[in-house]
Amino acid sequence: MEKIYSIILASGKGERFDYYKPKQFIKIAGKTVLEHTLDIFEKNNSIDEIILVINPEYRALTEQIVINNHYKKITKILNGGETRKESSFIGINSINVDNAKVLIHDAVRPFVSDRIINECVEALDRFAAVDVAIKSADTIIQINDENIIENIPKRKYMMRGQTPQAFKVNLIKKAHELSAKEENPEFTDDCGLIVKYNLADVYVVNGEETNIKLTYPEDIFLADKLFQINSHKVPENVSLNALEDKIIVIFGASSGIGSDICKIARDYKAIVYGYSRKNNVDVINYDNVQNALKEVYEKENRIDFIINTAGVLNIGKLEERDIKSITEEININYIGAINVVKAGIEYLKQTKGSLLLFTSSSYTRGRALYSPYSSSKAAVVNLAQALAEEFLPDNVKINVMNPERTATAMRFQNFGKEPDGTLLNSEKVAIDSLKTVLSDLTGQVIDVRKSRS
Repeated sequence: MEKIYSIILASGKGERFDYYKPKQFIKIAGKTVLEHTLDIFEKNNSIDEIILVINPEYRALTEQIVINNHYKKITKILNGGETRKESSFIGINSINVDNAKVLIHDAVRPFVSDRIINECVEALDRFAAVDVAIKSADTIIQINDENIIENIPKRKYMMRGQTPQAFKVNLIKKAHELSAKEENPEFTDDCGLIVKYNLADVYVVNGEETNIKLTYPEDIFLADKLFQINSHKVPENVSLNALEDKIIVIFGASSGIGSDICKIARDYKAIVYGYSRKNNVDVINYDNVQNALKEVYEKENRIDFIINTAGVLNIGKLEERDIKSITEEININYIGAINVVKAGIEYLKQTKGSLLLFTSSSYTRGRALYSPYSSSKAAVVNLAQALAEEFLPDNVKINVMNPERTATAMRFQNFGKEPDGTLLNSEKVAIDSLKTVLSDLTGQVIDVRKSRS
C-alpha cells in the first residue's frame, strides 16, 4: 500500500501580516494557527506521516509546540527556504519513497476539512496530480499593465485555488527538477508546475469557502469568528468504556441532560456525584460549588471531569422583564459557569482532566425575546475559548456542548408540546458530552445535531 505523506509549509515570515511574529504562531481559540492545522492532519486517518517545513528562526518555538501536543505523525522538521517554492521542494526532496503520495498544505489554512483531505487522497488513485479549488462568486476580469480590462473569462470556468495539493511523489519531484533548470521560472504553486510542463492532468477537488488562508491582519478577525461559529462534531472512536472508575462531578444533575449524563456515566461504571438546587448546591453560590467539589475530593482523592449543565431560559422583551429575573438568568447561565471553573481547576490540574460547559445555538446571534439568554450563552463560549489557552500549560481541557433544540423539562416549560421527531433526544446529548470529556479536544464548541434520514 502506498504511503501517504503530508507536507505542512510553515516557513513563512508573515511580511504582509504586519505582526511581531509569523501568522502561523498567532493564537486563536486557545491554540496557535499551526497547532490547529497540525491537529487536523494528525487526526486524519488517511495521513501516515507529517513533514513540517519551518522558518529556522522559530525552530525552538516549533519544537516546543510539537512536544507539548505529543504529535505522533511528525517525522521531520525541516528548515525552509527563502521562497514557498524552495520550501516545497525541501519537503518533497526529503521523501525517499518515489511511489508514495504527498499532500502539500499551507500551515495558515487551519480550517481544511477531513472531507477535502480524504477526497484528495482518493483522487490520487485515478490521477497523478490533484488541486483543491472553489467556484468564484465574483466575475473575474483580466487586465493589462495599465489597469485596462483585456478579457472577461466565463465565470463558470474560473475557480479560486486552495490547498492541500496532492501528487504522486515521483511526478512532483520531476516538476521541481525541471523548474530548477530555469533561471527565472514562473511559479505560483506546485500544481502550476505540473501544468507548465504538461506532465499530467490535474484533477480538481471541490474546496470550501471556510478553507481560508490567513494572509492579512483582518483575516485573524474572520478566523476568530469562524472558530466561534464553526462547531466541531462529536469526536469519533471514543469508547464510553473509558469512563470506568473515573470521578465525575455534574452540576445541574437533577433533570434533563445533566440527569441523563449521571445515569449513563454510572452505567459505564464511572463514580458520579450530581449536584443541583435539590441537594442545596446552587451554581450561583461560589461557596456551594467549592464545598461540593472539596467534599468529593476529600472522599475520592481526585476529580477527573467536571460538567456544568445548569441553565435557565426565560422569554420576554428586556424592557418588560423584571431586573431580578434577568440578573438570576445571567447568574445561572454565565456566573455559574465561572464559579464551576474557578472552583474546579485546582483539582483538574492534578489529573489533567476536563471541564465541560453548555451553550445554545442562539449564542451565534442574539435573538429577540431571548436577549439575556443568548448573550449569556455567547459569553460561555468566549469564556471557554479564552480559558483553553490559559489551561494549556496544565493540560486541562475545556469545551462547550452546543445541542440543538432538545427534549428537556426546561424546553417543555417554555415552549409546551412540540411535534414528534423535531427535538433532539437528551440521552444523545449526554452520550456525546461524555465522549467529549474523554477526548483530547480543548477550546471547541461541539455541535450536537439530531440525525437526519
